[in-house]
Amino acid sequence: MNRVRLKIATCALVALTFPASVWATNGYFAHGISIKEKALAGAGAAFSQDTLAAANNPAGMVWQGARYDVGATLFSPKREYSADGGPSNACAGPMGPCSFSIGDGDQSIDSENEAFLIPHFGYNWLLDNGNTVGISVFGNGGMNTEYKGGVATLFNPPPPAGSGPAPFGAFQEFDGTYGDGTAGVNLEQLFIATTYSAKINETSSWGISGIVAYQRFKAKGLGNFAAFSTDPDNLTNNGHDTSTGIGVRLGYQAEIKPGIRFGAAYQPEIDMEEFDDYSGLFAEDGDFDIPSNFTIGMAFDVGSNNGVLVIDLQQINYEDVKAVSNPIEPLTDGSCAANPATGGTGDGCLGGDDGAGFGWEDITVVKIGYQWQVDDWTWRVGYSDGDQPIPSSEVTFNILAPGVMTKHVTFGFTKQIDANSELDFAFMYAPTEDVDGTNTFDGAQEIELEMEQYELALSYNRRF
Repeated sequence: MNRVRLKIATCALVALTFPASVWATNGYFAHGISIKEKALAGAGAAFSQDTLAAANNPAGMVWQGARYDVGATLFSPKREYSADGGPSNACAGPMGPCSFSIGDGDQSIDSENEAFLIPHFGYNWLLDNGNTVGISVFGNGGMNTEYKGGVATLFNPPPPAGSGPAPFGAFQEFDGTYGDGTAGVNLEQLFIATTYSAKINETSSWGISGIVAYQRFKAKGLGNFAAFSTDPDNLTNNGHDTSTGIGVRLGYQAEIKPGIRFGAAYQPEIDMEEFDDYSGLFAEDGDFDIPSNFTIGMAFDVGSNNGVLVIDLQQINYEDVKAVSNPIEPLTDGSCAANPATGGTGDGCLGGDDGAGFGWEDITVVKIGYQWQVDDWTWRVGYSDGDQPIPSSEVTFNILAPGVMTKHVTFGFTKQIDANSELDFAFMYAPTEDVDGTNTFDGAQEIELEMEQYELALSYNRRF
């Protein structure tokens, strides 16, 4: 028993110290956390099956008894941007780059970093009164891009007296997507949820998770946006910065009639510490909170072989977070007075109180899954479809964060090993999705963002 506990503690330590998720599936939220739910396209608010289910609905933990789950996901996002047309000489303002073209004409660049290993861990204790206390360690979002190569072309206005070598009307070409070398961002998020779940009666339950959230972020290759930043020294190339926050998730489950179950869960916005090293990039001096989200779901017993149909509706409120949802427009509509020597002034500048951001919109995701049992195998399939968070007007900045995926197809199984242990497997494919629009800084150029994803997940669980 001591050896088992030591192994469990070791797995938990690995999960706590390993870099967190780099998912970018439903925006930058994962399509699912629990391996069983992953195979059902993330659905399971009304039908919890393991100790990672707390990430969806804490109320489901009480039905899991005493057990643990440990595993990992291999996630592969394939991201690309292309830029066609430009550069032009249509100046948009008196200071800073008037024309900011991605490439010197046509350009297509793939992001580096196409494989990520992401561990997870869950443990549930059964209390004397039949209720449970559990811990779930997981990532629920992230973004990692790195674009090497390529060039950017800037068309400059008259430089201030005594500064800058470029005469009026000169095109200058610089290495990198935005003309400042390799460009990209890395956002990692780790969640540790401690959950108390209790039965209301024999067919319903409630649960609450106290959440400790941890984030790491870095950005590079954005130096040519310094004229638009309230704090150019804390805009880019400052390595990783971290922030923490504390939140809560509430859940409810009930069998409303035999064979029909209902579930609902809500997580308010989590207030995170600011990224001080990127206070000149994110709105409100580096503020980057976790957006509120909620899920409602139904589960129906259908067909033979213990068949279950699950349907979830998930809402993610990206518009809670200014750094994510504010559009890039304040950099061009007069809300930010750009200055290449000292940085920008105005609430609309990068880092400002209402600073420019990525322009993401709230999204609603529908998830449908079906599972059935044959002997000691349980099989699962699923499909999800959600809104596009990135409008076509926001493609310029979202080269960094191309969370364009809307559809996911999933498959998986559970193999019963013995009376107390199982092996879970899930596969996800997100078909190629793209968003195209006009470069904010050069109306003669079109930019397209594109991504395709694959995911394999494996987990071992044991009851005791």
